[in-house]
Formats: sequence, structure tokens, C-alpha cells
Amino acid sequence: MAKLTGWRKVASVLWRAPENPQIFGAFECDARPLSAFIEAARAAGHHVTPTHLVGRAVAHALHEMPDLNTRFVAGRAVPRRTVDIFFITAVEADRDLSGVKVERADRKSAVALAHELADRARGLKEGRDPIFTRTKRTGNALPRPILRQLLRFSSWWTGNLDRDFPALGLERSPFGSAMVTSVGMFGIPMGFAPLASFFKVPLMVLAGEIADKPVAVDGRVEVRPSISITATIDHRVADGWHISQVLRHFRAYMADPQAFELEMPAPAAGAAGRAGLESSAPAPGSPDGGGTSGT
Repeated sequence: MAKLTGWRKVASVLWRAPENPQIFGAFECDARPLSAFIEAARAAGHHVTPTHLVGRAVAHALHEMPDLNTRFVAGRAVPRRTVDIFFITAVEADRDLSGVKVERADRKSAVALAHELADRARGLKEGRDPIFTRTKRTGNALPRPILRQLLRFSSWWTGNLDRDFPALGLERSPFGSAMVTSVGMFGIPMGFAPLASFFKVPLMVLAGEIADKPVAVDGRVEVRPSISITATIDHRVADGWHISQVLRHFRAYMADPQAFELEMPAPAAGAAGRAGLESSAPAPGSPDGGGTSGT
């Protein structure tokens, strides 16, 4: 048995044994299919962004690989009832963060998702969301030790037990099945987002900036627009095999978004238009869905 000396001894004093189950992954995608879909959507009057398509790709992957769409209860992995994606959103002139959970994101078209997210994010930024306002006011007023305990209890109540918490204005599973965020609009090429313990989700996906990069194509080097994708994953829920399956379905969507969407709908007008957008996504297993069973 060797005695620890030098830096190894110093390191053993500085840090405790690792307890964090987070694992990380990164890769780059050809951004041309995303750009083509976004261009077509905007020509039809819909403000779709790369973040919306990344969120749809995550929802599709979780639909196809439901083993990751789970929550922990008393040491058991319990399947979630729906595939919901939480999009992190900047508020208060981009000085603070909040977010919007889009429910049944695997059953909504990218355009419907973009409209819903835009409408609800606008309400957050303009201070018109009473639940967010009340929750933020409560958080700001509580002392840090009390807030820490409240967050631990509320995350267990809403995340593990899947119950509403009216006292704090929180609904069940407030962060959904997975979380999606982006730093591309800030000109940041790549980054990794942390999985906080109170999120109670197994997956956080971050989209970076779309930029021209050299890639190998048939033995030659070409310059193509690429987007970096990083993921933070809870190793308690997923191992290499699970991640490989999710990645396969995620990449399939990113390589050809249009194959998983119906014909681009006309610009929506009011609630009726948005309802039409929601119904434009093909049902799982339909011939229009693309991939193995479609979304």
C-alpha cells in the first residue's frame, strides 16, 4: 500500500470522494437541415429557431426511448405519463432565468411548439404570469436556509411524487422529462449545463452557436455550417446503451426535421390557429412520422 505524498496528498485533502452522478457528452451536427427547415418556417410566417428543433428532437428521442422518460420513487424508476420538455428562458432583460414546460412535446409539431413557447415566454418576460410572479416573490423573500429546505421538499413533492404544490405555485413535475437550453444566440460555440438536484430530470441538452467548420466528406475536407450539441445526463438513469439509443433517434431528427413534420402550416391566428398547429404533428406510428415509428 503506497502512502499518499505530494500533490496526491494535497488533492485528497482538498476534495471528498465524488458523489455526483452527472456524465457529459458532446458532438456536432450538420446545421444545413435545421437551417432549411427554419427558412421554410419563417417564409410561412412562423418564428422557429434551432432551440425549438433541438427540443423537438429531444422529445422525439424520449418518445422512441421511454426508458429515460422516468422519475425515481422509493428506489424505483417510474415511467412518466407524457413527454414534456422544459425550455430555459431568459427574463427581466436577460438578467435572470426562468422557463416554460411544453407538455406532450413529442405530439406537437415544431411550429406548434415554437408558437406555444413564444406566447408563454412573452408572458414571463412581461410579468403577466401570476404563478411565476408569486413563486419568484416567495423565493426572494425567504432566507437562504429556509429557501434551501423548501426547495428540497418541493422538488421531492413535485418531482419524485409527481404532485402539485399549490402553496408555492408549482405543478407536478415542473421541469418535465428533460430540459433544453441554448447559448448560440450569445455567440457561444459550446457549453455544458448542470443538472441541479431539484430538477428531477435525467437529461439536460444545450445547443451552441451555428458556425462554419471543416468536416470530412468522402475523404475530402469541406466547410459546412455546424451546431454543437452537449448533454448532461444522470448516470443513475442511463448508461452507455441508453445514451446510444437516444442519440440515434436524436440524430435522425436533426438530420432531416422535415421528415418528422407534416407540410408547413399557414401562419396561425389566435387559439384556433394554434390548435390546428398542434394537430399537425403526426401520431406515433403514422406513415407520415418518419423514422422508426415517428412523432
